[in-house]
Amino acid sequence: QGHLVESGGGLVQSGGSLRPSCTAPGFTLDSYAVGWIRQAPGKEREGISCVSKSADATYYADSVRGRFTISRDNAKNTVYLQMNILKPEDTAVYYCAASPWVPTSPWCAEYFEHWGQGTPVTVSS
Repeated sequence: QGHLVESGGGLVQSGGSLRPSCTAPGFTLDSYAVGWIRQAPGKEREGISCVSKSADATYYADSVRGRFTISRDNAKNTVYLQMNILKPEDTAVYYCAASPWVPTSPWCAEYFEHWGQGTPVTVSS
């Protein structure tokens, strides 16, 4: 069973930007919808964005819509999350996950076959 690898998190000031990326060293992502899910300290996981296999559909949670953009480059086997205008409440561990089903929400299809280990994002005020 494959796994995903996230990178690109870090520490940024409020109003700044980051672009985490997600890749799959052992398999190809183009057969999967890919979502980003975050978990803040003491809070439940939140599905924030999902992109379909061919990138013809994207979904965003209200909390990030207009500030975050999900994209994918299947030739590079990579999915990105461009995060702009970051706020302290965006502080969380960010995970990517791959779903074989057609996405219908920021949680993709609420079923994932593969997960990454997460990359931490800290936004200072």
